[in-house]
Amino acid sequence: MTIYDGGPAFATERRLNEHGQVDEYGEPGMSLRDYFAAAALQGLLARDDEHPATTIANWVEDAFRFADAMLDERTKDRGDDAMLKAREVSDD
Repeated sequence: MTIYDGGPAFATERRLNEHGQVDEYGEPGMSLRDYFAAAALQGLLARDDEHPATTIANWVEDAFRFADAMLDERTKDRGDDAMLKAREVSDD
C-alpha cells in the first residue's frame, strides 16, 4: 500500500563537506502524516467524553483521516499536483 506521507516532519541539517558533497546530519524521524495524526489523536482523546463508545481503533482511523485531509489541503495551497499522485492506495 502506498500512501503519501508528506515527507519527514522535521528537517535534517545539510552541510557541504570538504569534498563538496552534501552531508546530512540527524534523523528525519516520523513522517508529516504521522505527526499530523498524532496531533489529531491528541485532540480526539481530549474530547473523549463526547464519544464514550468509541474504540481505540476508531480514534486512530479518525486521526489518520484528519492527517490525510491536512496533507491534501496542504498540497492544494501549494498547487503541487505531483504530490497528490502518491496518495493513491493500492493493495499489495
